[in-house]
Amino acid sequence: MSEIEIVDVDLVYGRQAGDKSDAQTLALEKTSLSIGNGDFVAVVGPSGCGKSTLLKLISGLVRRTRGSVRVDGVEVTRPLKNVGMAFQNSTLLPWRNILDNVMLPLEIVEPYRSQPRSEKPAQRRRAERLLESVGLAQFGDRMPWQLSGGMQQRAQICRALIHEPEILLLDEPFGALDAFTREELWGVLQALWMERKFSVVLVTHELREAVYLADTVHVMTARPGRVKFSSPVPMPRPRSLETTFEPAFVDLVHRLRNHVSGH
Repeated sequence: MSEIEIVDVDLVYGRQAGDKSDAQTLALEKTSLSIGNGDFVAVVGPSGCGKSTLLKLISGLVRRTRGSVRVDGVEVTRPLKNVGMAFQNSTLLPWRNILDNVMLPLEIVEPYRSQPRSEKPAQRRRAERLLESVGLAQFGDRMPWQLSGGMQQRAQICRALIHEPEILLLDEPFGALDAFTREELWGVLQALWMERKFSVVLVTHELREAVYLADTVHVMTARPGRVKFSSPVPMPRPRSLETTFEPAFVDLVHRLRNHVSGH
């Protein structure tokens, strides 16, 4: 688990040393966000407001122009090893079977990549247990094209978690799926988080998804983005699809929609 602190951050894309041109984009302005150890937060807002940029800042894939981004009290200056990421498209490698796709981070991320070959069976068993936990126990030897979109996303989440990251960053992970598959995967993700309690930042356009999964939902302004409204989610866990019809759930979704639309 990790604590994340984003304080008064500006981020300008296209800025170069000595560059005075207008070909610059102020993506984030005076953005602050605090995420506690083991928290599950969702970030919503209009398209282009900088939601995905926040994930890149936390992971160290981009550097802030001004302000501070800290993980466990340490300024983020390079890509972090204790982060797992999943995206809207599964990005599974088509020439590797599902089990080998899930194990890919173990070939890249330390200390796993330096472990002796004798550790490979234990790594394989961990990958198999992850696949079993998301209902893919019998599909490790299949190729990505043999799986449905929802099954590929399950495998992608397993790949993001195989190296036991302290932070999971999710960028519209279910956005390309049909409504029924999407709702099914809400339950899968909730169960994984309740078991492991890693810190999660979910970027989504789906307000019901945000309220179903998160402890806190943050709403961003239009670009340049900043957090303008935050709301805790009071519904107890585990949540179910029945929860989404409760008055408190529906009311919170409506309030968030009003803040996103600027009403």
